[in-house]
Amino acid sequence: MPKSQTAFQHGRGVTVPLGFKASGIHCGIKKPGLLDLALVVSAQPGPVAGVFTRNQVVAAPVLLDRRHLRHGVGRAILINSGNANACTGEAGLAAARETAALVARHLRIPTQEVFIGSTGVIGRRLPVERIVRGIPQLLERLSDRGGLSAARAIMTTDLRPKTVAHRERINGRIVTIGGMAKGSGMIHPDMATMLAYLTTDASITKLALQKALSAAVNESFNCISVDGDTSTNDTVLCLANGLAENRIIREGTAAYRRFARLLTEVCETLALAICRDGEGVTKVVKLEITGARTATQARQIARTIGTSNLIKTAFFGEDANWGRVMAAIGRAGVPIIPSRVAVTFGGVAMVKHGVGLGLAAERRIAEVFRRKEFTIGVDLGQGNHRAHLWTTDLSFEYVRINASYRS
Repeated sequence: MPKSQTAFQHGRGVTVPLGFKASGIHCGIKKPGLLDLALVVSAQPGPVAGVFTRNQVVAAPVLLDRRHLRHGVGRAILINSGNANACTGEAGLAAARETAALVARHLRIPTQEVFIGSTGVIGRRLPVERIVRGIPQLLERLSDRGGLSAARAIMTTDLRPKTVAHRERINGRIVTIGGMAKGSGMIHPDMATMLAYLTTDASITKLALQKALSAAVNESFNCISVDGDTSTNDTVLCLANGLAENRIIREGTAAYRRFARLLTEVCETLALAICRDGEGVTKVVKLEITGARTATQARQIARTIGTSNLIKTAFFGEDANWGRVMAAIGRAGVPIIPSRVAVTFGGVAMVKHGVGLGLAAERRIAEVFRRKEFTIGVDLGQGNHRAHLWTTDLSFEYVRINASYRS
């Protein structure tokens, strides 16, 4: 099946699908001149799907969104940056409720159709009064060209906004999925691993949308790791409004499979953008694990390699220390047979039957380590299951950014 037609639309992202508008403004949470409040609104209500952090310390917006998700209908998303509204107790939850209710009143829609997102410093009181003052301006600036300003408004340590839109003909109609994401640190697979907001004009059931989103997240956002940390605020939401007027997409159909693949493409694009924009990142490395007894074991080995500080610093230093990869495979807690393990770097064989192939091979993979992006392949030789994960290097700049994050 051919890949989707991709529509970048000058960064419009979430406003490329029919019937979506967005805006982003500065309301005073961050320093003057920095956008810090975003709004995404659909012309009509529709199904909503969500996936949230597995961290047990959960921010107020996540608590509120989980409750609103039970109603199954979404219309608007309000997101602030510069303040996580996490570890703020009942006052934080009240603040999330208040801002959601205010947006709902302005739009004349039920409060449960409004979802909230926050990102930034943990433990500080959300400046509700600044958000309240900013909401009328947000509404006034809503535009079908406002996707880029919304994407900028949700950034924290990100260096650039992350937007994408893909489209494909499904059931005789062009269906579009747009998205924006923020994420640079606290990135690790345990869904979600950042904030991501998706919009689609597809006509689809809530069950099909949730199933497709969960599957897409597992193949994308749950397959990236920058630093091994998951946040208190991690959220992925997808709003659908049906304005493409395709025959309704249901689980188990060919149309569902095409939609699910399209959604996965969008999520993978955003996930890779997060990796490339990771704090201090200079390298992005894809890990491909094959020949595992189970998919779980393959994922465990990928995560062990991908989160090893020794390996990540070797990436940064362009040190072709393949022994660190072998050591990570052996300590992953997965039963292996070392004599069956094979490892390649950028397609260059370095380990066969568990044994290094010598200095000539090492010199060849040293060239691979100088690339900005490359793939490490690990074949365990024990089964038919596989997994993949994108990881990054660990640089001096990452330490600098996070040593002074609050100052």
